[in-house]
Amino acid sequence: MQKQTALVLTIGDTSFIIALADTEAARNLSSRLPLRLEMAELNGNEKYASLGSPLPAKAETVRRIEAGDVMLWGNDCLVVFYKSFDTTYSYTRIGHIVDARELAKAVGKGNVLVSIHPQTTQE
Repeated sequence: MQKQTALVLTIGDTSFIIALADTEAARNLSSRLPLRLEMAELNGNEKYASLGSPLPAKAETVRRIEAGDVMLWGNDCLVVFYKSFDTTYSYTRIGHIVDARELAKAVGKGNVLVSIHPQTTQE
């Protein structure tokens, strides 16, 4: 089995590549794909959804969130950040959206339905 190093997050007609972090949580999430999640709005800078079952969390104080960061809060809450800001919270890294310039526009206001699936490569 090939090691998954990137995922695709799709919102409507827009897709984003997530470069995976080298964490057990990211590898475990990859093994659960594909996923469809309704993500709720929080604080005007993030969307979040419960995964329904825990991932192996290893939280660290990240100090700064960058737009495009994909993190795990606690052990079963997936968070996609669409604005950058400083924080004192601790998260487990899942990955980072490679090009997040259109992310805030794509997620819009309120809840959003997203799908996450493996990145397919042409051989």
